[in-house]
Amino acid sequence: MTEVRYAEATRTYPGTEIAAVDKLNLDIGDGELLVLVGPSGSGKSTALRMLAGLEPLDDGSVYIGDRDVSDVRPRDRDIAMVFQNYALYPQLSVAENMGFALKQQGVPKEERTARVRETARTLDLEPFLDRKPKPLSGGQRQRVAMGRAIVRRPAVYLMDEPLSNLDAKLRVQTRTEVAELQARLGVTTVYVTHDQVEAMTMGDRVAVLKDGLLQQVDAPGTLYHRPDNIFVAGFIGSPAMNLVDVGETRPLKLGDASLELEGEAAAVAGNGAGRLTVGFRPEALRVVADGPLKAQIRTVEDLGSEVFVHVTVDHLGQSIPLVAKMAPPFEGELEDTVALQIIGTTHVFDGGGLRISSSRAGLR
Repeated sequence: MTEVRYAEATRTYPGTEIAAVDKLNLDIGDGELLVLVGPSGSGKSTALRMLAGLEPLDDGSVYIGDRDVSDVRPRDRDIAMVFQNYALYPQLSVAENMGFALKQQGVPKEERTARVRETARTLDLEPFLDRKPKPLSGGQRQRVAMGRAIVRRPAVYLMDEPLSNLDAKLRVQTRTEVAELQARLGVTTVYVTHDQVEAMTMGDRVAVLKDGLLQQVDAPGTLYHRPDNIFVAGFIGSPAMNLVDVGETRPLKLGDASLELEGEAAAVAGNGAGRLTVGFRPEALRVVADGPLKAQIRTVEDLGSEVFVHVTVDHLGQSIPLVAKMAPPFEGELEDTVALQIIGTTHVFDGGGLRISSSRAGLR
């Protein structure tokens, strides 16, 4: 069994005062695919490099299994890394690229060949074993890079944005293949991406980072439906959650309409001191013919299977943007005056950005 654990792991780059990764505590289960996600500069790649041994720790520890590897050389950590740029040797064949690390380790040629062919069958690379990387497609090259990692049979796979160089269609196909392959191999995998759709569709769990701090780690569905704070709420989901500062007035108001929460959430929000923010997903907002909350359409994105209607609402003396997800066909046009209704879950966040309640809500 191979588990991975970050214990108060910290990395501060020379010449900076703010830690790139600050006191990271994270447990990754045996055989789990955990995705590290966050915006640029969030510390996700640094966290991966700390595990790989490519970045030293300034404080804390990193464990692979029961072994503290904080001061262990990368080559002795029993990990294999898949990079964004493939890093294949152009002068070597696909088979030689995949078996290169085994050759360096002194693995006998017969065993090396058998392991390369077995991995090639798994990745549908057998027809390309004698070819050089140059004529291969981006997806095929990425599979070769993955094969090079898989053939080593390490304790942990580390993947640093491995699909970012692929076009959109191939990225969708390849991320499915990667997730299926990882599940079949059952090897603990830490996967870094800036693409939250990739994170949500691939990870057993997803860890969200911001400014070097872990914001939340949970199953993708939990992150989406019960975010711990405003940052996670706004980062996870595309389009992002609608977030509206409703100020300190009670009852809660959205524009000229009253926002009515159900159950305990109503009491929690009603008793909340200070400024509050409410959030609701685009699919929880509907454009209707008539209602208490008026809005103006500013753009319509018709994707065929769904329509995103971007509107503006007058709220607390400002014009604020909101997005509603509608089923096609949508008949509204730019600058039409419409009404809005909330039909799904509304989250309430306190002045510090922490979620304090979630419930169904309506506008009156």
